[in-house]
Amino acid sequence: MKPAWFGAHGHSVGSKAASAEERQASANGAVHTDALEEFTSVDLRDEHGFPPIDRTPKLFIGGKQARPDSGYSLTITAPSGRVLGEVGEGNRKDIRNAVEAAHKASGWSGSSAHNRAQILYYIAENLGARETEFAQRIVAQTGRGYADALNEVQTSLSRLFTYAAWTDKFEGSVHLPPMRGAVLAMKEAIGVIGQACPDEYPLLGFISLVAPAIAMGNTVVTIPSSRAPFSATDCYQIFETSDVPAGVINIVTGDREVLSKVLAEHHDVNSMWYFGSAEGSKAVELASTSNMKRTWVNYGRSRNWLERIQGEGQEFLREATQVKNIWVPYGE
Repeated sequence: MKPAWFGAHGHSVGSKAASAEERQASANGAVHTDALEEFTSVDLRDEHGFPPIDRTPKLFIGGKQARPDSGYSLTITAPSGRVLGEVGEGNRKDIRNAVEAAHKASGWSGSSAHNRAQILYYIAENLGARETEFAQRIVAQTGRGYADALNEVQTSLSRLFTYAAWTDKFEGSVHLPPMRGAVLAMKEAIGVIGQACPDEYPLLGFISLVAPAIAMGNTVVTIPSSRAPFSATDCYQIFETSDVPAGVINIVTGDREVLSKVLAEHHDVNSMWYFGSAEGSKAVELASTSNMKRTWVNYGRSRNWLERIQGEGQEFLREATQVKNIWVPYGE
């Protein structure tokens, strides 16, 4: 079944592309230029300027799609100005509901590393089955080329597999203190992590923050890209069919700066990750002082999310864990 944004009035845009040769090229990641231009230039609006089918994504809280408390929505447009659709506009109460749902899912940290890895593998497998759809969604939201968008989706899949493999390998260590004994440095989940995703690479940025956090046993309340949120909201069905327990992943769409400040001020949020402007980074750090929560912000500096050094690895895993030291004295 093709999504509503893929074609209007029962006709697939892909069917207009024409030849089997071009469809084969698309499968290899090299879409014909004419077909791509046709896809990105088709106007899906009706005579009133609205999309043909209303697919306004709701919020994702406690494993369910929830209407925003305000009842308002935000219009999302392509770089060309074409209306792509709307998303719910979350507010303070939606954040509160999401944090409560995340705490109710605290048993996730007690699940086995093998179980968390299997669920991450399921997410990757289900996302991989829809990679063409997600790539075309990125094209529509960002105006980038199809090959570039497909590379973003495939890198997101690789990232999910990477963190699935890390679940039982990012372990603690043993220290020898200046006494007769040993200290076990155990890495454990922080708890509830608030996350504000970057606008660059809307799917990859989202996956790159969510995957390491849940791999280490945390639950998350995530604010997707404000410019291109559909890449995150399209994942609702992926999570629902991948055995992700309710409340482990919560998504609240809306104004990133406003919602980030609310998350940073919330006393039941244990850590806050923010990737946006320098001003937003400063606001998050100031708001987090009320309960001295951990923060990880980018101070407005861009990050190449496609690179493995900048976009994944132990830096993310360290930010997703805290160390508990267990002192074990022993005699002769």
